[in-house]
Amino acid sequence: EAQLVESGGGLAQAGGSLRLSCVASGFTFDDYAIGWFRQAPGKEREAVSCITRSDGTTYYADSVKGRFTISSDNAKNTVFLQMNSLKPEDTAVYYCAAGMEPLFSWSLEADFASWGQGTQVTVSS
Repeated sequence: EAQLVESGGGLAQAGGSLRLSCVASGFTFDDYAIGWFRQAPGKEREAVSCITRSDGTTYYADSVKGRFTISSDNAKNTVFLQMNSLKPEDTAVYYCAAGMEPLFSWSLEADFASWGQGTQVTVSS
């Protein structure tokens, strides 16, 4: 059974940094892209970033480009989301998700079959 576990969320001040981790188990990690999504209170869930396992291509939402970096540690089946220059509008529950490649679209939730439970990120001004 596929399982994804996020960690690393918490409280940060505007301009600060946090690093989220997503540990995957129960499936062949190399066959899946890993994406990060977030949902702020009262808003729809949105795609933040994604990394493909086939060639390491990375994708970012315009709102986080230049501030967030996605990476992976293949030996540990772990994907990281380094978040720098945090803004209050980054406050949300962050989810990682796994989607079998090739994806139709890195930002399409329906492409991702397995989801973690989420980790809260709160950025104070």
